[in-house]
Amino acid sequence: MPRRTATMLASTLILIALLCAGVFIKVPYSEMSPGPTVNTLGEHDGEPVLQISGRKTYPATGHLNMTTVRVTSADYNMNLVEAVYGWLAHDNKVVPHDTLYPDGKTEEQSTQENAEEFSESQESAKVAALKELDIPVKSWVIVSTVLKGSPAEGRLHAGDVIKAVDGTAVKAPEDVAKLVTEHKPGEKVVFTIVPAKEQAAAEKENRTATGAKDVTITTAKSDDGGTQRAIIGISAGTDHTFPFTIDIKLADVGGPSAGLMFSLGIVDKLTPGNLTGGKFVAGTGTIDDNGKVGPIGGIEMKTVGARQKGAEYFLTPKDNCAAAAKDTPAGLTLVKVDTIDDALNALKDIKSGNTAALPKCSAKG
Repeated sequence: MPRRTATMLASTLILIALLCAGVFIKVPYSEMSPGPTVNTLGEHDGEPVLQISGRKTYPATGHLNMTTVRVTSADYNMNLVEAVYGWLAHDNKVVPHDTLYPDGKTEEQSTQENAEEFSESQESAKVAALKELDIPVKSWVIVSTVLKGSPAEGRLHAGDVIKAVDGTAVKAPEDVAKLVTEHKPGEKVVFTIVPAKEQAAAEKENRTATGAKDVTITTAKSDDGGTQRAIIGISAGTDHTFPFTIDIKLADVGGPSAGLMFSLGIVDKLTPGNLTGGKFVAGTGTIDDNGKVGPIGGIEMKTVGARQKGAEYFLTPKDNCAAAAKDTPAGLTLVKVDTIDDALNALKDIKSGNTAALPKCSAKG
């Protein structure tokens, strides 16, 4: 056999061997890719995404699309060939497996966590939208979760309303931790609560909850970093009562990143005219009760998915701007927003065609 032919044959066999090895070699990576984008002003699976009853609503045209990211499952074992292909592909992103599933988190645990975050983001989106429209919302601090084996287990329950700690009125979730940590481990702390069942009954009957009671709990020592901080083993959150019903119908979506777009959709449906002027606007970002927009993960995938769907403008959280601007899809304008007011002002400029005034993202932020 001629030397040149033998060399080509050997090279081919080595390449085949490497490809075969690559298929069987598993690597600790996962893949992210653009997911579905849904118009919050439209329908999904045959029903309106935003359903409002008990309050006058107005027709809205155009698009205010929330965006998503697809990720490989927790038990998916990516091989070396897939990883290399993902690194080279423009629309996909390969990341360490622990980035998506930290501390050995299972897919079931991740799904449950995402569902809880999605539910919380819907509540904040409603509150932010109604506050923007000066529509009163009743709010109170509640026990969000109780840690198993903690001093609070069996003493406090998820949904209990926290009225005061040691006689000091509680106005925000962060007040609870502050008041508890004024104690030393082993000291007693007194919670004044309205039990969850009584609060639920009061809401159903449209009355003020009664039956507040004191619960005394002995604090324990936090085990984080060897500190002597006092804890009782709960997390505090906020619950709300709305003056009318707002339902967000969107299955198979998780995480908190649709908050901004839901809040804008609610504002659009509750006000005459429309926010977009018929333009195609997409976006992302968490939102808190006060309308503050927060950063999210997978921004590059979301901008790609939005542009593929037809978006011309993308409302981008300020802290995601630098990453998004590194590889902006052609034809998509990235608009920097930090609050719901920023987003609404940007939509006014988009509607009027005054796009030169838009605060655009750059590689510097």
